[in-house]
Amino acid sequence: MDAAKEGLPPKTGFLVQSPKLCRWLCPFVLTCSIYFLLWIPEDQPSWFSALIKCLPVLCLAVFLLALPLSGGYAQLLQGALVFSAVGDACLIWPEAFLHGMAAFAVAHLLYSWAFGLCPLRPGLLLLIVLASVLYQSLLLPYLRSDMVLPLMAYVLVLTVMLWRGLACGGSAGWGALLFTFSDSILAWDMFAQPLPQARLVTMSTYYTAQLLIALSALRTQGLKMD
Repeated sequence: MDAAKEGLPPKTGFLVQSPKLCRWLCPFVLTCSIYFLLWIPEDQPSWFSALIKCLPVLCLAVFLLALPLSGGYAQLLQGALVFSAVGDACLIWPEAFLHGMAAFAVAHLLYSWAFGLCPLRPGLLLLIVLASVLYQSLLLPYLRSDMVLPLMAYVLVLTVMLWRGLACGGSAGWGALLFTFSDSILAWDMFAQPLPQARLVTMSTYYTAQLLIALSALRTQGLKMD
């Protein structure tokens, strides 16, 4: 299978010159810095705080849109980033938590679609499923009855995304792993017991994960930043 024709990132090194790449990523870095500098308290939900939280991810979507990328891989990543931004906004308000989780589930499905099924690596899936079941068994006693099914469904989608990301390898694999770690910290802090600096750990790993997955689109033969 020709990965370039399928819109997948072939196993090649980045062909983007670092200075130009940094220039294109400046909006993402700037908006991340603004988010962490403002550090708006979570008990003060507002559309302004939602915008500040969403901007870094939206900047990554624009970053991919501005690059001369071909094929469906980058487009699927863009869709996932947009749904992630919707999820970020929803999580600002506790009453919209399920809507946010649904938006992130769609984002994970799009990421999984982008990563593809080749190589399949069923052994990797088995290891991830075992780790996921262990985590769920630890978290389950803390969940309200109305949260069990939605959260288990979300974990299933997240597990598939992690499997396909790790199978894809490269920055996609690291991004999928950090995304899963971020969600795991968030869930434990929210449902089980508070963790020290949980928000800082969750958001720093989350933004890094989204960046790494977005950068996986640059593994396209012949891509230039001119």
